[in-house]
Amino acid sequence: MSGPRSMRTPLGRVRNLGSSHSGTTDFWRQRLTAVAMTLLIVPVIVIILMLIGRNQAGAAQILGSLPIAIILVLFIVASTWHMRIGMQIVIEDYVHNEKIKLASVMANNFFCIAVALASIYAILKLSSGV
Repeated sequence: MSGPRSMRTPLGRVRNLGSSHSGTTDFWRQRLTAVAMTLLIVPVIVIILMLIGRNQAGAAQILGSLPIAIILVLFIVASTWHMRIGMQIVIEDYVHNEKIKLASVMANNFFCIAVALASIYAILKLSSGV
């Protein structure tokens, strides 16, 4: 007598992939972005504190520093990627209508990309002094 039978194919058991065929990829990407944001949060807070009370010229001077601009861009990329994955998981778990789910996932992707691009553009524009 063998144990309970699995509904997975032998290849699925070997690859350890679930029905979505993505396995734990999103899980690990979300953890990676969380670690990146955790490491970057202290420098980002320091940068924000440095910007308090500055006018645009003062902010541009601070953001004109390449290391500061890089830290902010990395934080923006990590946080918007993390946001995209988290919202996609919520949508996939709680939206049951397939058409609405597809539209919601697409809207989530476009929104996260728009937020990232607008934020990166603002950092680059301020750091270039234009």
